[in-house]
Amino acid sequence: MKSRIDSFRNAIRGIRMVFKSERNMQIHLIVAFLVVIAGSLLNINLIEWCLCLLCFGLVMGAEMVNTTLENIVDLVSPQKHKLAGKAKDIAAGAVLITAIVSAIIGLIIFIPKIWVYISNLFNG
Repeated sequence: MKSRIDSFRNAIRGIRMVFKSERNMQIHLIVAFLVVIAGSLLNINLIEWCLCLLCFGLVMGAEMVNTTLENIVDLVSPQKHKLAGKAKDIAAGAVLITAIVSAIIGLIIFIPKIWVYISNLFNG
């Protein structure tokens, strides 16, 4: 019988796999790191941090689901098939939507703070 610890180990192994093998996930991680740095420098508030964390989780989670679906499709349909391509494109589109919405949320949070920072530089 599988223990809860085994389940966590398997999940962590899966997370490591996707970070090592998927270039897009590596890009998401770099962007998240840059957002954390910007958030620290610009003193975003608790709600803004929560929104950023939620966006990180949604984008990275969507990327993992997309990777899973691509692997399953490749397993069951190694040859090119119209429906296999359609499924992969739709899953990739889901990641793109979460990334675009997350970027918009980031702009809503950060543009006013950057504007104030730049204004303060020029106004003394």
